[in-house]
Amino acid sequence: MTALLAPLAAQADHVSLTAQTRIIAAALAILFMVWILDLIRRDRLQERYSVVWFVAGLAMLAGAAFPGLLKFVADLMGVRDTNVALFSIVLLLLLGLALNFSVIMSRQAAQITRLAQERAIERAREQAAREALEKQLDGDAGSKRAEG
Repeated sequence: MTALLAPLAAQADHVSLTAQTRIIAAALAILFMVWILDLIRRDRLQERYSVVWFVAGLAMLAGAAFPGLLKFVADLMGVRDTNVALFSIVLLLLLGLALNFSVIMSRQAAQITRLAQERAIERAREQAAREALEKQLDGDAGSKRAEG
């Protein structure tokens, strides 16, 4: 049984992509980066967030251009299977993005709360000023009636 699996294990260590697969992967990476640039142009994605996605597109392009790069990264990670290395990298990237967006959402929630509180204070001051003006106008009208 192990004699049958040994050739498969040896093949798993070597990353081989056909020329067609590499061209498709490179085209998808380039389309992804063009899409990111279009989102920026239409103000649907801010530049500060686009950097992460553009770097991801560059990584996709590098993976298509240099398929042996994944084997090198897998060796650095101490992982025998390149698929495990790829999924580990993607998982870490997604966890990092989730944490980053959680921090951004928390910051924005605090800003929204602060702005709502400031607006409520402003509205209360306007109401108090309006009431004081009405009292003053009513007092002036009452004194004019008493004089007349």
